[in-house]
Amino acid sequence: MRSTSSNYRTRRAAKSAAALLAAALALALTGCGGNDKKDNGGGGGKETGATVTLPKLNGVSLEVAAVWTGAEQKNFKAVLSEFEKRTGAKVTFVPAQDPIINFLGSKIAGGKPPDVAMLPQPGAIKQAVDKSWAKPVNADVQSELAKNYSQGWQDIGKVGGKQYGVYYKAANKSLIWYNAKVFANAGAKEPKTWKDLLTTAQTVYDSGVTPFSVAGADGWPGTDWFENVYLSQAGPEKYDQLAQHKIKWTDPSVKQALTTLAQIWGKKDYVAGGPSGALQTSFTDSVTNTFTGGDQPKSAMVYEGDFVQVNIAQTKAKIGTDAKVFPFPTVGATAPVVTGGDAAVIFKDSKGAQALTKFLASEDAATIQAKLGGYLSPNKNVPNSAYPNQVQQTIAKALIDSGDNFRFDMSDQAPQAFGGTPGKGEWKDLQDFLKNPTDVAGTQAKLEKDAAAAYGSGS
Repeated sequence: MRSTSSNYRTRRAAKSAAALLAAALALALTGCGGNDKKDNGGGGGKETGATVTLPKLNGVSLEVAAVWTGAEQKNFKAVLSEFEKRTGAKVTFVPAQDPIINFLGSKIAGGKPPDVAMLPQPGAIKQAVDKSWAKPVNADVQSELAKNYSQGWQDIGKVGGKQYGVYYKAANKSLIWYNAKVFANAGAKEPKTWKDLLTTAQTVYDSGVTPFSVAGADGWPGTDWFENVYLSQAGPEKYDQLAQHKIKWTDPSVKQALTTLAQIWGKKDYVAGGPSGALQTSFTDSVTNTFTGGDQPKSAMVYEGDFVQVNIAQTKAKIGTDAKVFPFPTVGATAPVVTGGDAAVIFKDSKGAQALTKFLASEDAATIQAKLGGYLSPNKNVPNSAYPNQVQQTIAKALIDSGDNFRFDMSDQAPQAFGGTPGKGEWKDLQDFLKNPTDVAGTQAKLEKDAAAAYGSGS
């Protein structure tokens, strides 16, 4: 597999552009947030109230590269500042561009790689390892990981059995957001299963509101819809096989998932604007459709990840009151938790780089940024109370409670030509399926043809 950083551009833009609003909301709810642990002026060792032991690094300078901007960057710098206080090191944040692998390649070619970079996909980590750019973490970092992360989150940062990535930031992409007033007026309940979801949709429809807004224009939300249905219905093992193209897209499990998805996509009265309207609906508009218009919005529900709360904050709807959320309903035996995330990877091995990576694997670092809002950690020891509101606490709990049953976004694991390019591959094939949800066999054939070509070329 390889990096699909361009796939993230649309998602990252939506998340980063609105992160300032998320942070502002969080700060309004919680005050200044921040870290309440004492430090000893950077003297090293384990400080009062700290959970992690760090070395003295007086005079050491480090660089950390990431594509984060706005409040996301500002809040991460607060974490780096705490590392500086505890160790005496000086850490500089280096703004990167997407695709970050290309950015890093230019830095390395110029002889100036950052000490640590935040990489957004497992494929990006593998690509960095394949190019002999990435350095494995030491036993001290691995011990911190083992203390704070489930085995699944550790394993997704490994390449060839060695630990390279420390997943610092996560996304929960198994959520459905809904207009609370519409649900109350209709007498609708939060569904637990797919069957319940169909019942809820019919109840909402009978009240006079279209149940769903589907962001068909962007392409990537369609892959996320499919992945949640497939993971829950086919199970984690099949999901892994399809993600690696070890089974074909003509497999009966894909047919079953598409047929299930068509129970919503194929009912034009269930989708705002019908199929043609959905194909012209951007991700941002899908959120606006659900949370503007008072008691009569264009839709009652919208599917996507935890970052939807950031876009809701751009409307007049209040998160937790007007806008609520429930986990993606169980379709089969598995409750789906599809994730994304960013991992810290060392590019210049040193005592300082290893120490910083260890700190990012700690409960302390993640708790600092959790309190500032607009952030979700896969670190299981971050107190749920650190998240600034009930909605974020619910989302974080669902991620941690999934244990090792979560799966990383399938399209982000695929070659870019198949899983990360507008107008091509899986994005285009599922847009065509949204347009004609009766053509299950034809969609499978197109998906397999495109997947075989992309995986065969590795591009």
